[in-house]
Amino acid sequence: MDIRAILGGLAFAFMWSSAFSSARIIVADASPLMALSARYLISGLLGVGIALALGQSWRLTPAQWRATIIFGILQNAVYLGLNFIAMQTIQASLAAIIASTMPLLVGLATWLILGEKLRPLGLGGLVAGVIGVIVIMSARISGGVDMTGLLLCGIGVVALSAATLLVRGATSGGNFLMVVGLQMLVGCVALTIAMVVFETPYINPSWQLAAAFAYTSLVPGLLATVVWFWLVNRIGATRAATFHFLNPFFGVAIAWLLLGEPLGVQDAIGVAIIAIGILAVQISRQRTA
Repeated sequence: MDIRAILGGLAFAFMWSSAFSSARIIVADASPLMALSARYLISGLLGVGIALALGQSWRLTPAQWRATIIFGILQNAVYLGLNFIAMQTIQASLAAIIASTMPLLVGLATWLILGEKLRPLGLGGLVAGVIGVIVIMSARISGGVDMTGLLLCGIGVVALSAATLLVRGATSGGNFLMVVGLQMLVGCVALTIAMVVFETPYINPSWQLAAAFAYTSLVPGLLATVVWFWLVNRIGATRAATFHFLNPFFGVAIAWLLLGEPLGVQDAIGVAIIAIGILAVQISRQRTA
């Protein structure tokens, strides 16, 4: 793995993890489903526009259309929609930690459901991840946490893991940025429907809201996705996914620095254990591949 790939992986992990803190700022001044659907409208139109400027086509393969719809609904609408709602009542660091368990859930599902061979290192990583989650949750629950928000984040990461499994390899065939842009527009439509049914939209204009919304739309929303696909094309999906082990660290650190969220010793220990578990699972899957 060359230095450009390492720097790209670090940049992706940082941008992905920062989205939770910026989302926490957004939902403090705007209704979550309205804000997220607007974000996807902007990011999606930008993605499609850039894709067209680069000569990419609307003519996707059936597998790409399937991936576009599945990801648009499960990842963009269900996963992030539930996280935005949850972050009205729970901390960004906790939401980031729960979302960071996605590689562990994918590893577990490919082993138990799809029959993928799991080496002892990978099995140890899954056990470590469970232990890390227990360490963190025991501290947070004893300190008082909104259980509804916690449940929404849990459902969200399951939806994200399901989307990852359902479309494995389905985005091959080119037109990557077009697929990404259309996924966001699918998410926008799904979230708009949910907003009409479940939400009373509101907004309290502030410079913090404007800054967080612009950052979320452009950086985690679009740039991080472009960097991810560049990384996958450069070093492969399995090796690129190894950088997910940094997400718990970055997610907690950014929330602590930007939002002043508390970081206890038990949290730090749990995050370290989860990160080691994710790294072990990804290295195991890389060797198997």
